Amino acid sequence: MNPVILFVISSIFFQSIFLGGESARPKAVKGNSQIIVMGLVYCDICSNNTFSTHSYFIPGAEVRIDCMFKAVSPRIAEHISFSANRTTNRYGVYKLEIPSVEGIKCAEDSAVVSSCQASLMWSGSPACNVPGFKSTSDEIAVKSKQANLCIYSLNALNFRPSRRDIGLCGKNKV
Repeated sequence: MNPVILFVISSIFFQSIFLGGESARPKAVKGNSQIIVMGLVYCDICSNNTFSTHSYFIPGAEVRIDCMFKAVSPRIAEHISFSANRTTNRYGVYKLEIPSVEGIKCAEDSAVVSSCQASLMWSGSPACNVPGFKSTSDEIAVKSKQANLCIYSLNALNFRPSRRDIGLCGKNKV
């Protein structure tokens, strides 16, 4: 499957899972966004860096998330960093929720400098534990005005099996 199509599908998937229960959450401080950083980890069965019909999402994979945000304040310029390890859920999704912090806004404005990176730590699947795409900083920021929520959706990360299954994937490596 094309990586762009995988990204679009994962974005829709994230929105349906995480925005559906938003009304039960307390509202963030006006002007500040609650930030959610999330992504997917999958097993690239054919070792070709694409999500294919044989690929599957990996539950229990450990991911390191590092983010840096520039606080927007008229008096001072600050950078705030967050780092955390997260484990993927049964759908292969990892998520870091960063509570509303004064001066931190969604990176929809080009003047706001922010970045997040996710890196694979280890796999939750013994059959698929060789790192493929080990880290990513490619992201799309989506802002919900109603919920004052900003979602950073990172590109998918993957592991591969130690041996390629020629019966499933063919002889030639793509």
